[in-house]
Amino acid sequence: MTTATAPSPAALTASDRCDRCGAQAYLRVELQSGGELLFCAHHAREHGDKIREIAANVLDETHKLHSTPNAASTES
Repeated sequence: MTTATAPSPAALTASDRCDRCGAQAYLRVELQSGGELLFCAHHAREHGDKIREIAANVLDETHKLHSTPNAASTES
């Protein structure tokens, strides 16, 4: 007998949008009741206490807002 395991949530992409305002989502909340919600960083902070109450799993990628891409070097 084999047991299926739930896959880890996929990384969020630029096409994932906040369910509240439509901005790019950086937080995926899997609900205890089933389903999921997506939040931008602003709304994730605003509703953080409530999110923790109802979440079964949270994928938080807000760290991506603070990372800076490598600058292309320019040589003259």
